[in-house]
Amino acid sequence: MITIFNRKEVYTTYSMQEQSEIRTVLAQQGINYSLKTINRKSPSSLGTGTRGITGTFGEDLSKMYEYIFYVHKDDIEKAKHAVYSRKSSSQ
Repeated sequence: MITIFNRKEVYTTYSMQEQSEIRTVLAQQGINYSLKTINRKSPSSLGTGTRGITGTFGEDLSKMYEYIFYVHKDDIEKAKHAVYSRKSSSQ
């Protein structure tokens, strides 16, 4: 089980396609992961955000969502190897 106390961040991306590829790689390797998705335009408890004021004019909408992958700290090296070898083998 992955909790906030035993997890390590393994990868962060803004690409939905890359997020899908990483999910596939981690699942194929049998690595349990947790995925946190952050909508960068949504309001937070500390502020109302800017979408209601400015809309999305002039903003890069490909950076709207941030995907953060976490794995159990015991699996961090295996996960890094799986994720980063995927990137080098596809080039």
